Amino acid sequence: MYIIKVKGKAKIPDYIQLRDANFVLIAYFRADRPLKNLDRYGLDGKEGALAAVIEALAFGKLQKLEI
Repeated sequence: MYIIKVKGKAKIPDYIQLRDANFVLIAYFRADRPLKNLDRYGLDGKEGALAAVIEALAFGKLQKLEI
């Protein structure tokens, strides 16, 4: 799974994209909102680790998600 942080402009907020091994979009959510329904993506119980990755992630940089 891969993660990328997308910078918003003006009134559009920053977003996070989760993509599978084929780079198909599997999740798209706001960076400033609490993470919900992570069990759908196999990330249940890893909210804290994912929040730390999102905080440290640079905008526009695709990164392999290893948590």
